[in-house]
Amino acid sequence: MKLKSYWLDTAVPFSSAANGAPEGEADVAVVGAGFTGLAAALALARKGARVVVLEAGRVASAASGRNGGHCNNGFAQDYYAMSMKLGVERAKALYRAFDAGVDKVEAIVTEERIDCHFKRVGKLKLAAKPEHYDRLARSQALMAEQADPDTRMVPRRELRAEIGSDAYYGGLIFEKSAAMHVGKFGQGLAEAAARRGALIFENCPMVGLRRLAGHRHEVRTPKSRFRARQILLATGTSAVGPLGWFRRRIVPVGAFIIATEPLPLDLLDRLTPRRRNTTDTRNFVNYFRTTADHRLLFGGRARFATSNSLSDMKSGAILRKSMVRVFPELADVRIDYCWGGMVDMTRDRLPRAGEHNGLYYSMGYSGHGTQMSTLMGGIMADVIDGRVDLNPLRDFDWPAIPGHFGWPWFLPLVGAYYRYRDLVS
Repeated sequence: MKLKSYWLDTAVPFSSAANGAPEGEADVAVVGAGFTGLAAALALARKGARVVVLEAGRVASAASGRNGGHCNNGFAQDYYAMSMKLGVERAKALYRAFDAGVDKVEAIVTEERIDCHFKRVGKLKLAAKPEHYDRLARSQALMAEQADPDTRMVPRRELRAEIGSDAYYGGLIFEKSAAMHVGKFGQGLAEAAARRGALIFENCPMVGLRRLAGHRHEVRTPKSRFRARQILLATGTSAVGPLGWFRRRIVPVGAFIIATEPLPLDLLDRLTPRRRNTTDTRNFVNYFRTTADHRLLFGGRARFATSNSLSDMKSGAILRKSMVRVFPELADVRIDYCWGGMVDMTRDRLPRAGEHNGLYYSMGYSGHGTQMSTLMGGIMADVIDGRVDLNPLRDFDWPAIPGHFGWPWFLPLVGAYYRYRDLVS
């Protein structure tokens, strides 16, 4: 079993990284080469801007290359609850932004000819308890009326057409959702940005930042200093660099995934006949999908913990038990990959994007990252150009999380609370 991301292990690595260290002056310095930073770099380079991208590690090697490979439209949260909280018009606008994120990914894949197995397979959200089905049905009725007629309910008696398991009580289908190989998409996105002229520096963290006169910035890396007219922070949960204001507003939470050996097609046809992206309604969520080489990827929260080799192995053992609970036929299959990654979670599980003290930012995707990060990267390129009105997140405030200063000391307490919620609700 490999303790590495299946996506990164099976993608051709980025080959067009800039040599040396950044110097001189850039129009925009983008900090972070995940989907947000790379999509922004591509959009800015298309506009003719001189773009420098700083990545502390390798291109798309953090959350962008370590997730479940879902490119889902719609909220992870309950749409009914969101409409009550935000108001109908605001909830509709935000929902449509999530839809637009999937469209944006598809457009880039098509325009840049990125071979990443993008396919509109749809998403199935499964009710883990009977009362959860009632909540999904209430939410779907409102979504169909207000925001997304391409959703529908599947009662338990019809669920076998969607999933070969009796562990759930029905589900909600989002037809617009897609799946793709996120490792190949990330590397392809980087190559596309580099072709357009963006300079992408790997293993080159931002370690210092100073505001200069005339709204310019001096950026420091371990080997050089350079200047930039604008800065876009696309860093997610990064612990590197002077980002304390943002760290107080993001909780890094581990998400963990296992990947089976390639499975016989007749077995996959029984377990997941539609090959949909699938998730459930638990707080300790499980999600799964198949791959182009016929593996089952099975992921989830498993534990409220950070990701490292030992934590990933512990979580992988929990996920295997969960997978067998859902699909007893997989009790004896080999697990080829086990890995973890960090989700940049905000308090309300909605992303944030805007400007703070002269720095532009987009982050906090809270599990919506594949589609929303790609969308927001392109949008932030326009925001930097002065089109603030295009930012769907512009009116969301972002207070600090009380008692949080960057390291999530409270995750075990949060995990205990949500485990209790899963038992009683």
